Amino acid sequence: MRILMLNNEFPPLGGGTGSVNQALLQRLAHVADLEIDLFTAALGRAPEREQFSERIRLYKVPVDNRDIHHSSNRELLTYAALALPAALARHRALPYDFCFAWSAVPAGSVALALHRLCGLPYLVRVSGPDIPGFEERYARLYPVLTPIIRSVWRNATLVVAKCDGEATMIRRVDPSIAPVLAPNGVDVRAFRMAAPRNNGPLRIICVARLIERKGQRHLLAALRRLRDAGVTATVEFVGTGDAAQAYRAEANRLGIADQVTFAGYVPREQIADHYAAADVFVLPSYNEGMSVATLEAMAAGLPLVVTRTGGTAELVQEGENGLTFAWGDVETLVQHLAYLAANREVVQQMGAASRRRAERMSWEAVAARYLEIFDRMLNQGVHGTACMVESPQDHDARRDEDDGDYSGDRAGGGPDQTAAGGVSAGL
Repeated sequence: MRILMLNNEFPPLGGGTGSVNQALLQRLAHVADLEIDLFTAALGRAPEREQFSERIRLYKVPVDNRDIHHSSNRELLTYAALALPAALARHRALPYDFCFAWSAVPAGSVALALHRLCGLPYLVRVSGPDIPGFEERYARLYPVLTPIIRSVWRNATLVVAKCDGEATMIRRVDPSIAPVLAPNGVDVRAFRMAAPRNNGPLRIICVARLIERKGQRHLLAALRRLRDAGVTATVEFVGTGDAAQAYRAEANRLGIADQVTFAGYVPREQIADHYAAADVFVLPSYNEGMSVATLEAMAAGLPLVVTRTGGTAELVQEGENGLTFAWGDVETLVQHLAYLAANREVVQQMGAASRRRAERMSWEAVAARYLEIFDRMLNQGVHGTACMVESPQDHDARRDEDDGDYSGDRAGGGPDQTAAGGVSAGL
């Protein structure tokens, strides 16, 4: 089985979607009859090729990235402009069975173009912000993008969502779509449970991009109210984003700067230490698909205090491993945190329950689910037709020749449409 994957982000570039892609490839690398080519973005200005494993290759197109945590509209358009001819050339040489797009925009638009050019079938996995209405800061873009996104969905063989909440949002945009579900996972072995503490300030951690959708300003407001009520607590924000400066200013304005740490970007290999130093995980987000950070917090044995959004129903058993509240409901957030600060035995019990739930959500189980989806793609008889198919006798020789020279897949500098940010995977 040969699969073409498209994802504009892949570590170290991007956020949660790239990390999920990487974790899945690490498990799929052990599947003997599976061969994968992933076309992603390079950090520099030159194309790159990387042998991820024996049967998995990474082809990186240059987008002149300016921020490894976020892609601008110019970078997204450049990725689409360069990935399309590069993937098309590869498909002509060694035809793929189908394409896996990791978001509707921009990867899905490339998959749709390949489908129309060559008949290559594809599945598309939504990333969250590529669902119209998911993120308020893209309200001006969604009317323009919605027809494109609908077309990507409708021409896909399968549309994959991470949770029921995402599937509901997709059907709200287009009732004709019937998404299949494949959740995110977590490697519990990479996280250790924090040592229990029965006193001292309640140590809160929030791991998320510092943007309005993630709702960190509500956590700052809650921290001020806790202080006024005589409840001692601290907050560590892990992540960067457009709202970082505004949140720092807000902490100063509220008089709680001495209780707040802005850790900024933390490398993946160090993130477990930050979870282990906390007592409680809080994510006051407006919308999520299935938060990778929430899964990591579960693996680290932390109680969850999160908004009722996508993925919450799958990850949080109310009162067992966490507590939930509505977006912007600072009063309930304060009540939850005050309760946990006063009942440390509950913190320990909920943390242990989080860890047990995380153990049932391994990446191995996620990989098995995707293999079921891949088999479904093949069993529906949706093999693509290459634009130019070589004879079987030339297959092996052509593979070696093509692998040796990726630079020929370049297609110029790409469009240059400068913008503050783009609707891409993992925003």
